[in-house]
Amino acid sequence: MIDPLYAFPVDATWTHDTTRVFVPIVAALVCFVAYWFTSISPQFKARFQRSHEGDEAATRHIFAIKFTGFVTMGLVPLAVCMAFIPEMGLADYGLTVIAETSLYSLAWTVGLCALVVPLASFSARKPKNLVNYPQNRATSWNRRIYMLNLLGWAIYLFGYEFLFRGILLFPLAETVGVWPAIAVNIALYSATHIPKGLDETLGAIPLGLVLCWLTLASGTIWIAFLVHVAMAWTNSLTALKHHPDIHYRPGT
Repeated sequence: MIDPLYAFPVDATWTHDTTRVFVPIVAALVCFVAYWFTSISPQFKARFQRSHEGDEAATRHIFAIKFTGFVTMGLVPLAVCMAFIPEMGLADYGLTVIAETSLYSLAWTVGLCALVVPLASFSARKPKNLVNYPQNRATSWNRRIYMLNLLGWAIYLFGYEFLFRGILLFPLAETVGVWPAIAVNIALYSATHIPKGLDETLGAIPLGLVLCWLTLASGTIWIAFLVHVAMAWTNSLTALKHHPDIHYRPGT
């Protein structure tokens, strides 16, 4: 007779290795979702439009989004992981300088930048890219807006890369192995690019693979961070130069 309430037994044993996998993945997911819905929130944008006008409102809004990304994707998941995985310090997440791999990191950073910067510059001037970039839609940029744009990208990408190439990669690689960790990383990394279109979503797969491998090989997040900053700065500044409705006046 068939038992209608039969279910396969599930081993729900929780070990510390479970924590080292579960916490980084859930922290990454929750923190990215928190950042994303803040970044597209009309209410968040309206706060700046009520207190400032025009270009100033746009500039403050975009910089606030970048800073929010730094906090929600960098600081918050780090605090969570350090609370639940206390044996791992900053260096264990790749936030360190390793003398033995410094030349390796420098060579790959320069080499990848030499490859991706021209590609980013070429694609940034296309009309479909100018729909979204530069993200700050202030129509008249001065030196302050220009520098805030660069700073905003740098602090945002530090939090972003620390989340994906640090918190989400090292604990999993040590616990479940390199390739499962990279697979999880690429899946989530590519998924975060879905709102930006098919090209960026697919492009994130090989880029994510390369950056994960280089991060593990160097033991630090710096290759991924610096290459990503170079790409973002190139894309943003090239879009600024070619956008018909946005102009930079350095003397103002």
